[in-house]
Amino acid sequence: MTPRRRRMALVLGIVAGVAIAGALALSAFRQNVTFFFDPTQVAAGKVPAGERFRLGGMVTQGSLNRAPGSLEVRFVVTDFSHDVPVSYTGVLPDLFREGAGVVAHGRMRADGTFVADEVLAKHDEKYMPPEVARSLKRRHGESRANATAAPSVPSAPSTPAEAGAPPPRSTPSSAGT
Repeated sequence: MTPRRRRMALVLGIVAGVAIAGALALSAFRQNVTFFFDPTQVAAGKVPAGERFRLGGMVTQGSLNRAPGSLEVRFVVTDFSHDVPVSYTGVLPDLFREGAGVVAHGRMRADGTFVADEVLAKHDEKYMPPEVARSLKRRHGESRANATAAPSVPSAPSTPAEAGAPPPRSTPSSAGT
């Protein structure tokens, strides 16, 4: 084998190895991707059938039901436009409560119930997963905008200080000189 053929074989081997490694990485990445949906998207049927996904929103007040003697819990997740019933068997996070933000990982059943295999609650008073915050802001903002009839007109300021103008300066009088 000439040196030129040897170099070509080496280059082709490296290119083939990189291509195989890239294909394997993409395949593994595709299997581990979990998409996020809010209840409105679930109600619209945008969820791929039989696939795992993340459902995010707020736990509806008064919707939490625990089965006596088991770890089964049922609750409803809302984005203030649509509701999705959730079923979960396991120990809920300590910060899980009604009226709080939640992200659940799982699948939809044929009856429209989301079966979660993992439930995550927000971890302090100000934190909310970015996807949930955007979804709730978009959905809640639309409903609030529709509820208001006409924007109120702010009243005009009565003093220069309220308008943000500096107070008038006094100038020395030249009448006494």
